[in-house]
Amino acid sequence: MTADDSYGRLDDDDYPAYTMGRAAEMLGTTPAFLRALGEHRLITPLRSEGGHRRYSRYQLRIAARARELVDQGTPTEAACRIIVLEDQLEEAQRINAEYRRATETAHPPAMA
Repeated sequence: MTADDSYGRLDDDDYPAYTMGRAAEMLGTTPAFLRALGEHRLITPLRSEGGHRRYSRYQLRIAARARELVDQGTPTEAACRIIVLEDQLEEAQRINAEYRRATETAHPPAMA
């Protein structure tokens, strides 16, 4: 990958652009907190060629949500589970909305 290619990837939400230290600094937390999120399988950072953890902006948003819950007194493991459930609910709602749109398009309501 050339330097020009790397700069173009910075707009990609899934590009692992942030080191653990930088990610922790941006979130106002510790590297240990980020490692705990990984241990609970909430986020799985990519690894650099040297084996260092690298985080994407998408992963940082998830970690920020976890920190918000932990700051409110939720244990880390429970916060991770809550976020997974929130994500599953959002996906189910999206699928239901698509299904409703498809059903309404195929069978428009009858006029009275």
